[in-house]
Amino acid sequence: MPPSSHPTEIVFVVEEDPSGGYTAQAVSASIFTEAADITGLKDAVRDAVRCHFPAEATRPRAIRLHWVRDEVIAA
Repeated sequence: MPPSSHPTEIVFVVEEDPSGGYTAQAVSASIFTEAADITGLKDAVRDAVRCHFPAEATRPRAIRLHWVRDEVIAA
């Protein structure tokens, strides 16, 4: 059997939205979603991946959330 051509994992960059909530954008696919809280964001990311990859056979098996956080400290 030839190696699978679909990804086994998809990575999202997650950031806090300055106006509140969180945003998530896939690194290797054209997927963007947002939510008011972390639990909602996880649900939204799962839903977005299912919509982008409707066939379960080609859907990534894992979703990795890469959290980006800015922190300002005194100089």
